[in-house]
Amino acid sequence: MEIKTTNLPLQSKGFNDIIDITTQLDHLLLTHQFSEGQMTIFVSGSTGGLTSIEFEPGLIRDLPDFLEGIIPMKKSYHHDQTWHDGNGYAHLRSSLIKPFFTVPFKNSRLLLGTWQQIVFIDFDNRPRQRDLVVQMIGIRKAG
Repeated sequence: MEIKTTNLPLQSKGFNDIIDITTQLDHLLLTHQFSEGQMTIFVSGSTGGLTSIEFEPGLIRDLPDFLEGIIPMKKSYHHDQTWHDGNGYAHLRSSLIKPFFTVPFKNSRLLLGTWQQIVFIDFDNRPRQRDLVVQMIGIRKAG
């Protein structure tokens, strides 16, 4: 069993920017020659999230609409009163969606459903440069 930890740099627009990272994660598996195990993706910071969805135009609009319904941007949050940065909603959305995602892989392929992609969502109220942490734990290809 081996472990490899690497980074996946991303530039995001903030404001619920949803970025499909599935292809980059597939590439990391192949680059580091892992064949079977688990991959964990983690965003350092408290205003981003990771999840899986069908990455299609309808859901790209539905997910932010859903989050706006339960954690609105325009509401005043205690965090905003403390720090005056206006992103209290982003912290709450991150805690709901979570800053990590784990997926198994086999035969150097992520074991995702046909219509399932892994996405990073930037909830912050400004563009950001993010470095996602990707950790692969498993067996490398023989040879």
